[in-house]
Amino acid sequence: MCFIFPQNYSFKNKLFGFIDYTTVIFNLFLYLIIFLLVRCLPFTFIFKLSIFITFTFPFFLFSVFGFNNENIVYFLFYMIKFVKNRKVYFFSK
Repeated sequence: MCFIFPQNYSFKNKLFGFIDYTTVIFNLFLYLIIFLLVRCLPFTFIFKLSIFITFTFPFFLFSVFGFNNENIVYFLFYMIKFVKNRKVYFFSK
C-alpha cells in the first residue's frame, strides 16, 4: 500500500501521538525542579505529594490540551516576547 502525503503536510514526531518531544523534555525539566524544591520542605510525604501534584498538574493539562496544538515552549517564548515588547501602535489613515 502506498500513501501519498501532500507537500504542505507537516509531519511532526510526537510521543504517544499527541505531545511533542520538546514539550515532554520541558515538562520533565520543570517537574524535576519542582520535585527538588518540594523535597527540601520539612513536611510529611503525603503533603509533599499533594504540593507536587498541585504545581505540576496545570502544566500537564496545558501541554496536552491547551494552546490549539501549539508547542508549550514556543508559546512561552511568544508570551515572554510580548510582555517584554509591549507597545501600542496607533495608525491613522
